[in-house]
Amino acid sequence: MAGEIDEPGSILSDTVYTRLRTALMRAELKPHQRLKVRDLAREMGTSETPVREALMQLAHDGAIEIKPRFFIRVRRLSRAEYDEIRDIRLELEPMAAERALGKLSGDEIARLKDIHTMLVVAEDSGDWPLALQANFDFHFAIYGRSGMATLIDILQGLWVRMGPTLTELYPAARPTYSAEHQHLSIIEAIARNDAPGLRMAIRMDLIEGGRKLRDRLAELEAAASPADASAAD
Repeated sequence: MAGEIDEPGSILSDTVYTRLRTALMRAELKPHQRLKVRDLAREMGTSETPVREALMQLAHDGAIEIKPRFFIRVRRLSRAEYDEIRDIRLELEPMAAERALGKLSGDEIARLKDIHTMLVVAEDSGDWPLALQANFDFHFAIYGRSGMATLIDILQGLWVRMGPTLTELYPAARPTYSAEHQHLSIIEAIARNDAPGLRMAIRMDLIEGGRKLRDRLAELEAAASPADASAAD
């Protein structure tokens, strides 16, 4: 990575931003995790300036919070923020999936099945990071075939803000479904080229899969005392 030091500052800033954004989307960072400019610069083989620029952009995206001279840390979503993001996802993710219909090959459908199997095995073994990454890979393997670059960028922005919350709460709020896992319904709808069925399966995956997470967020907020809230600030 030492060669990156010779690149223009804007390119380096974009590179750092992309790497941190991906880590947030894939739920590799936890809420309130501190981010140190010096450590990130050393890890990524850059000077501190591109890291500061990337962090400022992520703060603008609503993914991290910066209090000068105090801390830079990953943001924790409130229950209301999570609900707002989920409501937007309920509209946009079915659209992205529907636009991918007819573009997913047999090999790609088989890969979706493999990713889902990886997710289930990871959940059963308590490997939450792998489960979260598999869930991300499953959804964006579909949405990425929509051909709608602007929509994908919007969805990634939502996942950037949501990912850390999943990291922290997943063990206590593992998704459950009333019947079969909705990922299987999604795969079946894609194989049938069933647009209404696919839209419904995506929506139900978000609703059923996130129910315990919403409840857990509500519990945490109800349990937090004013003193806790002040300490978190």
